[in-house]
Amino acid sequence: MNAAEKYGKSYFMPPEVTYDWVKKDTISAPPIWCSVDLRDGNQALIEPMGLEEKLEFFRMLVKIGFKEIEVGFPASSDTEYQFVRALIERHMIPEDVTIQVLTQAREHIIRKTFEALEGAPSAVVHLYNSTSVAQREQVFRKTKEEVKQLAVDGAKMLLEIAEETEGSFTFEYSPESFPGTEVDYAVEVCNAVLDVWQPDQKHKAIINIPTTVQIAMPHVFACQIEYIHKHLKYRDAVILSVHPHMLMYGKEASNQK
Repeated sequence: MNAAEKYGKSYFMPPEVTYDWVKKDTISAPPIWCSVDLRDGNQALIEPMGLEEKLEFFRMLVKIGFKEIEVGFPASSDTEYQFVRALIERHMIPEDVTIQVLTQAREHIIRKTFEALEGAPSAVVHLYNSTSVAQREQVFRKTKEEVKQLAVDGAKMLLEIAEETEGSFTFEYSPESFPGTEVDYAVEVCNAVLDVWQPDQKHKAIINIPTTVQIAMPHVFACQIEYIHKHLKYRDAVILSVHPHMLMYGKEASNQK
């Protein structure tokens, strides 16, 4: 027997499969690009970058022209934390550049993240928790409702702690391990987070859909994104972002679609 035959599909097609995305042969406006080199590249290095190397890398990304730059997990290590503090305290972030940081939906990590961001002129706080069937059943041993509550609790903490922190913040959420998550459930979790944040035209939120482990054909991911696009709440106030686990990802505002 072919070894592959014992494995079933681990991805999910959306409840309603449409192919409107195929009908569009060009984009009507440029996407927003966010560099994630300072996170992904650092994770891949045998010898991680030190503070000064990270600062030099940041200067290079600014020089290239990136207007959104992900600078890592400030709660994960002292180097990551000091890197964010140096960017802010040395006034290295241009007025037209936004930094982005990641945080798990856990209170002590969220608090440490905002501590690092104190005084940030413009920052995206990217909250995530895993939602896939495998993670729910084998790692967390939690029900769908319990996993959704983790996301909701994290979203509430972002609101509360942001109010106590000096700086300008935008909120972003990812259903981590999306490729192994039921698409309608991922939408349900994202909408529950959006209900907490209640974004509007002046204060938009970002929903990021990652395909970190690519377990389906590209057109499947496109159909999944189309379903999410059509079923997100507050759609005019939400930037729908995709993360194909490359060095950059695109974010296209709803009015550009």
